[in-house]
Amino acid sequence: MNFYPFNDIETISPRPMLFIMGEKAHSRPFSEDAYARAAEPKELFIVKNAGHFDLYDKIDLIPFDKLEAFFRNNLK
Repeated sequence: MNFYPFNDIETISPRPMLFIMGEKAHSRPFSEDAYARAAEPKELFIVKNAGHFDLYDKIDLIPFDKLEAFFRNNLK
């Protein structure tokens, strides 16, 4: 009950992290907190007019280009 998943997020560095969140997501504060706690390299991408669940099932809102670019640049 006392586990907070972002307590040690900075220890993931130097592995790159990409945070994707919907502009209207109810979970946005959690993503912003995780991003703030994370060490570099990190990137935050906000999907306009998207809520939390929109990024699971609204295919036109999922930023596939961003995901592809991130993985191509970081999985060399």
